[in-house]
Amino acid sequence: MKSIAIIYGSSTENTKNAAEKIAEHLSDYSPTLVDIYDGEEEPFLAHDVLILGASTWGVKDLQDDWSDFYHRFEKLDLGGKTVALFGLGDSFIYPDSFVDAIGIVYETLVEKGCTIIGQVSPEGYHFDYSRALVNGVFVGLPLDDDNDADLTDERIEKWVESLKPHLD
Repeated sequence: MKSIAIIYGSSTENTKNAAEKIAEHLSDYSPTLVDIYDGEEEPFLAHDVLILGASTWGVKDLQDDWSDFYHRFEKLDLGGKTVALFGLGDSFIYPDSFVDAIGIVYETLVEKGCTIIGQVSPEGYHFDYSRALVNGVFVGLPLDDDNDADLTDERIEKWVESLKPHLD
């Protein structure tokens, strides 16, 4: 079984809550939960699978803890890692930059040669543009707890099930 780290940054607890729900659904895999606020590089390097959670703030801005760590993240040797992304955003106030943070992280991961899993259809989401939409699909799981909180649990459960074939 592959070792899994769920690494997230959270300012309002929404991303942390999503990370914890993902961890619950993956409890058979004993994932390690890591708050990127701690600024540790080791979890990125020590695990086979990384599940990264980032929220988008304002227009195309990473959450503060991700932003503070990002210059170090860009230098990490993550080639060969399997990575899934989830992100939180507000599709009504920021419809032109919905979950852009996971698009930003994705672009760096692709340059590093990571295998990205967990793409999601945009069906059922309401937004105008997202940097996280690549070739007609989201590069990870978009969540909008400000406007679609009632869909979060179902979206997480379905997404985690789609990841499991890649985790053994």
